[in-house]
Amino acid sequence: MSTTDTTATQIPSPRRDMGPEEAVDTAIDEACRALHLPTIRSRVQEMAADAMRQRSSYKDFLADLLEAECGEREERRKQRLVRDANFPRPKRLEDFDYTENPNVTPEIVGTLSDPSWVKAGQPLCLIGDSGTGKSHLLIGIGTAMAEAGLRVRYTTTVNLVNELAEDADEKKLTRTIARYGRVDLLCLDEFGYLDLDKAGAKLLFQIFTEREERRAIAIASNAPFSEWKQTFTDPRLCTAIVDRVTFNAHIVETGTQSYRFAQSQKKRRR
Repeated sequence: MSTTDTTATQIPSPRRDMGPEEAVDTAIDEACRALHLPTIRSRVQEMAADAMRQRSSYKDFLADLLEAECGEREERRKQRLVRDANFPRPKRLEDFDYTENPNVTPEIVGTLSDPSWVKAGQPLCLIGDSGTGKSHLLIGIGTAMAEAGLRVRYTTTVNLVNELAEDADEKKLTRTIARYGRVDLLCLDEFGYLDLDKAGAKLLFQIFTEREERRAIAIASNAPFSEWKQTFTDPRLCTAIVDRVTFNAHIVETGTQSYRFAQSQKKRRR
């Protein structure tokens, strides 16, 4: 049986020794505090002055106040989603240098910056040598999805496997797998950098199974699919993971020419 909270929001009455203008300001301030409207509270004086100069109607003034509050609230939500994604450093898609990596085009990035593939639960594979922009793309795409209002989580593959192993020992594995299963986009960096034993591969496989065709997963790997059998030493597990990662996937090959190495060479020539 549901119950309705009938507790009234208490807004203190202005003190009687206040003048009319001060009493109004105090009432607005206290009401904004009680109703959790920080933007209106901080901007009402400025916006009221603008409304008077422009001779806005009361309804126009109210609409402007509410739009400002909603806009700031949405911006704070985006910032929180980006922060909760746990990116190791800020990277944005608009900062990606296409001149240094012709394998990645603005058209490819444009497609991946659209949240539709994440909402459809499709995988993304970024495959290429070290220094070719995989992590930049992975973090940039994740940031764009978080700013679009989606729940994103970034981690390296080794850190994820270690976390799963620790929680398995403490009998918290089911809860951890469910937590990673709830985010809209899971970004796995450094996929295939280190070999995994059979136990680690099985733990990782459970994450893929939990998310299969429901929630999107994006990986960045310096190893082509043909070399994944070195990371996942169990052939059947390797085949199953490749199948889940590549089915209906977006696959982007970033090439072999290291952007970082090219930048280092340029600096040495100066």
